[in-house]
Amino acid sequence: MDVTMKKDDLVRIITFTPPLYKQRYHFIKQLVNKHKPKKVADLGCADCRLLWMLKFCNCIEELVGLDISEEVMKENMYMLSPLPSDYLQPSERQLTVTLLQGSVAQKDPCMLGFDMVTCIELIEHLEAKDLEKFPEVVFGFMSPAMIVISTPNSEFNYLLQTVSLFRHPDHKFEWNRTQFQNWAVEVAARYDYTVEFTGVGEPPHGKDVGFCTQIGVFVRKKLRNVEPDRFEEYQRRVYTTVFKIIYPSLKDEKYLQNAVVNEVFRAAEIIARKQLDYTKSECRKPRDTLIGTESQFQRSSFQMYLDDFPFSEADSKIMQPMARGDVIYVPLAKIFSLSKVNQLCGTFEKLSKLITGKMTLSHDGSAVMIKMEYEDEPQDGDQN
Repeated sequence: MDVTMKKDDLVRIITFTPPLYKQRYHFIKQLVNKHKPKKVADLGCADCRLLWMLKFCNCIEELVGLDISEEVMKENMYMLSPLPSDYLQPSERQLTVTLLQGSVAQKDPCMLGFDMVTCIELIEHLEAKDLEKFPEVVFGFMSPAMIVISTPNSEFNYLLQTVSLFRHPDHKFEWNRTQFQNWAVEVAARYDYTVEFTGVGEPPHGKDVGFCTQIGVFVRKKLRNVEPDRFEEYQRRVYTTVFKIIYPSLKDEKYLQNAVVNEVFRAAEIIARKQLDYTKSECRKPRDTLIGTESQFQRSSFQMYLDDFPFSEADSKIMQPMARGDVIYVPLAKIFSLSKVNQLCGTFEKLSKLITGKMTLSHDGSAVMIKMEYEDEPQDGDQN
């Protein structure tokens, strides 16, 4: 936090480093990293910046944003779309990102089953009638394992030199610490949650006003058993889907196949190139130096690839590449022994299935065929 003095210290302008909104988002990210939720919903997602940050958390498989303003979400939803790199290198996890238009005072079955729900600077924007419905919708109906609510602390306002009663013209109220904690404790008791209080944006030294942003972290006391007909009356959808994207994932066989084919082709080309280089070097040697010696190519066995997947000497012999003319046959058994290919496929049978029809294989399907172009050796007297 920085304090800038003006007019002989009569006016203090407080700014936060990093900005307060980033501190709030970082607080949420720390909770996510600690508790590893798979399904997270952000109520009042607005400009989608928190959702954008959370999409990089590897534990999250479903990310949902809800806001009353469809226009604001449409202006910012582009940042939630996959990047080209997401298609080139798909993640092992599945990730679905959805934006919904609707009110937190309404119940919609699509919001059931979440591990974490965040309400960052939301409740102070609610009309009294919606604030009254909010606990039943979020704590009673949605009933996630964890709920995080942040709201301005009005005790801090005089330090901010606000020009009006509230920090934002759309705020309907701003609570002090006692008001927020009384509300939170009552709601937690009613819906069987515990609550702990903290915040971000520390006050200047010697000022006992609490955090600039006060935060309540609610944790459900026990798992909730929901009967199939528990929410029968709420089966009708009331929220409107504004945006939905499913990220490419290796759990989708289409993307897994692309990843395997690319990796197999890359590995086969490297092995084939090394075989070609070895063959050319052997051709340059006097014949008597080769008699009774073990193949240098066989001795190396591309240890840089095979350290993580050891195999016997007998296996090593049948996994050596073989050249016929300008085609080098790279055994699939050798490629499968490479750790990355093995991790992607799991079984040799799946490897064969995924690349069949996508790569040129030997007639028995046991090797990848790589056609290599042999460069002519420069003759004596050549200038280039």
